[in-house]
Amino acid sequence: MLQFIREYLLAIQFFTRIPITGRLADWVGYSPELLRASAAHFPGVGMLVGAVGAAVYALLNALLPDTTYTPLVAAVFCTIATVILTGGLHEDGLADVADGLGGGHSRERALEIMKDSRLGAFGAMALVLALLCKVALLAILGSVEGIPASLEKSPFGGWYICIALWTGHTVSRGLPLLVIRLLPYVGDSATSKSKPLAGQISNGSLLLAFTWCFAALALASLALEKMNLIVACSLAALALLWLLRRFHQRLQGFTGDCLGTAQQVCEIAFYLGLAVSL
Repeated sequence: MLQFIREYLLAIQFFTRIPITGRLADWVGYSPELLRASAAHFPGVGMLVGAVGAAVYALLNALLPDTTYTPLVAAVFCTIATVILTGGLHEDGLADVADGLGGGHSRERALEIMKDSRLGAFGAMALVLALLCKVALLAILGSVEGIPASLEKSPFGGWYICIALWTGHTVSRGLPLLVIRLLPYVGDSATSKSKPLAGQISNGSLLLAFTWCFAALALASLALEKMNLIVACSLAALALLWLLRRFHQRLQGFTGDCLGTAQQVCEIAFYLGLAVSL
């Protein structure tokens, strides 16, 4: 159990801006092996990030007047909260991959562009469109009619979208681990901070990661229609398959930025699946 906690705290330290310092950081420690093992807890980090986003949405939904634009405003601010919490790590990966695949005609040129920290036209377009998709879909989920009566009225309101946020952030951090499993790492091993994560992922770690996801889906199914969750997970899985094909064709593997891209695309696909199923 102590090892479980250490791995989880290291995952939080690596993928969020939550400070793990002082004696706690000394106790957690660091090694490439420990960081590799922490990959199993990425969906658990998603639970935390999704919970923060859901709390911000619920709070604003309770404080703002009941208007047509309330779900949109709440969606914007909950997205801001999650970006601040993660430091925009996954969004940055999405922009880098879009620049590389959009501006590089060869594998070598694409990888070279992805290493450049500057934001290009393709990255800017991908980032803006991804954020617009996310906010718009969350606004739809927050304003759609036909939500079960048990969720429609509550002390804070907006419980359907809160559960959707929490589950979406969890599942979208589990699926990208299949990228590590199925594709070789082609990033710069000498400078990449994610190299220990990308080296390999064991069957046990993969099983633990999907246990996090299944636990979130099981809890969500107590409040949401199971068919809605099935459609949402199916679209997220299809989005991942499409990305796997693109990464294989263009890069013959993946980098750390590809993992961030997979998280963002799978999260958007999950929300789209929920919206379509409603």
